[in-house]
Amino acid sequence: MDGANLSLRFKHGVHTIFLFVDSLKPFSNLDAQLLEVLRERYPDGFLTTSQGPTPIPSGDATIYYARLKNPVDPTEGWKRLEVSSKDTPNKKGISDNSTLAFAIYEKGTEPDEVEFLVDWPSLDDYEDQDIEGANGYES
Repeated sequence: MDGANLSLRFKHGVHTIFLFVDSLKPFSNLDAQLLEVLRERYPDGFLTTSQGPTPIPSGDATIYYARLKNPVDPTEGWKRLEVSSKDTPNKKGISDNSTLAFAIYEKGTEPDEVEFLVDWPSLDDYEDQDIEGANGYES
């Protein structure tokens, strides 16, 4: 992989999409690439979140991106990236192996305030599981 390409993780709900992107191409290229993967991977047209399903637009879409406020503490939330049509990941300071949240809306239905829904796993999620059985070990 050359220096212009980045490997990025895009998160929404319980989903993480891993993409290789050209850091010198505008975000519109990234939008098209992400939409193509979402439509192919989730043909039923929905992403899963703890707050219910998020529809994947079948037509034109608006995608918003955000980066972690604190890369070592995801509980602090996300800071929306203000992106113009000419902006590139490189111009926005996005580096290789970054994690970005995304919010997706049918064009024309964008809310005034965008919410980035990302469900992080926690130890509490596994509290009720039998760790020995889950790991395949028997006593």
